[in-house]
Amino acid sequence: MADSAGDNDSAEVTEGAEDDVKRKFREALERKRGAAEGHGNGSGKSSSKVRGTHGRADHQRQFRRKSG
Repeated sequence: MADSAGDNDSAEVTEGAEDDVKRKFREALERKRGAAEGHGNGSGKSSSKVRGTHGRADHQRQFRRKSG
């Protein structure tokens, strides 16, 4: 019967360690979500990082294949 009490103590320690690990992961996930909250949601002036990919059609270069 003394062995069963020892097993309960080790089980409590293991559960406490698992809870600590889970808490750390949750905190890290909350920090990650908080950092990403303001990025990529289209709330800014221009949500795209790529700008000026297309100009007016008359200023675009024409590529022609060499003949001969």
